[in-house]
Amino acid sequence: MVNGDCIHPSSENHRVAVPPPQPFLRFLAASLKETFFPDDPLRLFKNQPRWRKLVLGLQYFFPVFQWGPQYSLEYLKADVVAGITIASLAIPQGISYAKLANLPPILGLYSSFVPPLVYAMLGSSRDLAVGTVAVGSLLMASMLGNEVNANENPTLYLHLAFTATFFAGFLQATLGILRLGFIVDFLSHATIVGFMAGAATVVCLQQLKGILGLHHFTHETDLISVMRSVFTQTHQWRWESAVLGCGFLFFLLLTRFYSKRRPKLFWMSAMAPLTSVILGSLLVYLTHAEKHGVQVIGQLKKGLNPLSIMDLAFGSPYLSAAIKTGIIIGIIGLAEGIAVGRTFAMFKNYHIDGNKEMIAFGMMNIAGSFTSCYLTAGPFSRSAVNYNAGCKTAASNVFMAVAVMVTLLFLTPLFHYTPLVVLSSIIIAAMLGLLDYQQAVHLWRVDKFDFTVCISAYLGVVFGSVEIGLTNAVVLSLLRVLLFMARPKISVLGNIPDSMIYTSVDQYPNANFTPGILILKIEAPIYFANSNYLRERISRWVDEKEDKLKSSGETSLQYVILDMGAVANVDTSGVSVLDEVKKSIERRGLKLVLANPGGEVMKKLNKSRLIESIGQEWIFLTIGEAVRACTFMLHTTKPKPVPSDDNV
Repeated sequence: MVNGDCIHPSSENHRVAVPPPQPFLRFLAASLKETFFPDDPLRLFKNQPRWRKLVLGLQYFFPVFQWGPQYSLEYLKADVVAGITIASLAIPQGISYAKLANLPPILGLYSSFVPPLVYAMLGSSRDLAVGTVAVGSLLMASMLGNEVNANENPTLYLHLAFTATFFAGFLQATLGILRLGFIVDFLSHATIVGFMAGAATVVCLQQLKGILGLHHFTHETDLISVMRSVFTQTHQWRWESAVLGCGFLFFLLLTRFYSKRRPKLFWMSAMAPLTSVILGSLLVYLTHAEKHGVQVIGQLKKGLNPLSIMDLAFGSPYLSAAIKTGIIIGIIGLAEGIAVGRTFAMFKNYHIDGNKEMIAFGMMNIAGSFTSCYLTAGPFSRSAVNYNAGCKTAASNVFMAVAVMVTLLFLTPLFHYTPLVVLSSIIIAAMLGLLDYQQAVHLWRVDKFDFTVCISAYLGVVFGSVEIGLTNAVVLSLLRVLLFMARPKISVLGNIPDSMIYTSVDQYPNANFTPGILILKIEAPIYFANSNYLRERISRWVDEKEDKLKSSGETSLQYVILDMGAVANVDTSGVSVLDEVKKSIERRGLKLVLANPGGEVMKKLNKSRLIESIGQEWIFLTIGEAVRACTFMLHTTKPKPVPSDDNV
């Protein structure tokens, strides 16, 4: 038995201090501040006069007041060019995505007018170009289409779309105001990659209706249903539509290829969709192709957005479906938009506030639901064009909105002969960019579990539905978080030769074990979810170490050192387990030693009187001090003999 009363060289060691007591309310306030205000947004207001605080407050909530006073003629020229450039992409994409959402095409233009104006005032990104997105459009068509048929009851479907957009905006703004943006982080990078790729695949499959000129098509989104619908109607395939669609798709992909090869030619891919619309419309008009099976958009209503606030279906029996749709499309829109904004902010070395972005997204969708718009976010393709066009501020969204306004007032009749097959080609070309197989390969190389999450999301969307794919990925991601919490890693540490460094023997095989001492590192907080596992795992490590020493005839195990450096906190269950581990180790004739416990851990150990039970002299600041003290004890006390098989 180890003699705990023997004196070790404590004069050379540093006593581990217990942090001074802190009032509960102050501790609670500090914890809440760390949780919801990690960026400390109020630091700018410290030691400022009242008028300056007012100005800073306006700039914080309305970033337009931050860059507006510094706006110059150079910025104006750059933003006008960028705005007109992205408008040339936004107009055909808006019409296409509205058709994808089973909504009137004009809503795509409405949604590219009001929301960008709102975002320009509230958004903190200089490069994000606001507009409708393909994935959100697909989700809306899929989820609302399960409840209401857009062809049989278009008015109700339209009102539910406005209602879903309102709830999406309400959720986004609420998350931003309450600073709950970390909820969106549960959609991991692997989840988004797989989900986006699956949604892109489904969107491309849906466009076979337009490419082949089919009038009747399945409302299901899974691969099997779409293929069945396509190949059971081979007699209705229109070669005219197929040739036209493949031709324009080739043109769009060719311009994208050259734009990637030569970044200065970015305008080619940006202008290609509008060019396709113009050429397609001229071709149909001159050849009267609409009389030969080529479907066209038809008449688009002239004028600006009509108010739709009275069309919100709060009293509809399908309100729950609208709320569910709004929540899902709102979270997906946030995840995509914030990720895109941060990507381009990194390129230009500035910071965007995620919570302010959520408020901006939420307010523009709420305003959009009042003005005949549906879900808008920050699509990557449009933002990339905005960035490459040299935008300087969010004012590029204003000039895009002005270009769309001119289109709504004067140019909508020109889209009458636009063939639907061209819109399908535009959507397919945009979606192919989301099939990022290189990211999937990267996930496979780096983390197989993340790759599994990615593939589960992709297969769930393609072979099931968008809801199934998203659910699969989120569940697997949460399962991984729970596994990290419930099954934390415990490493055996050894000493790097000729140093005082102790590290994992798995990572550094040349690390040496210290005779008579077992050093274990707990690499997670100790909570109720993992406390029992830690107790059993520590006991197993001790058993394995003793068996190994018994078989080799070396000095018997006498000390177990727990490195607590990675244990950020411990709850009451964790304290109880540490007490049980201590008692279990002492019943074996061993001594428990703690090294490098943090402040929060020491608080809990002190309040539970576990420090007294373990002994303050057996709690050390570093592993090196703990090992030195234990080695001193081993040399000054008679070692415990290793029991032989004959004595057992």
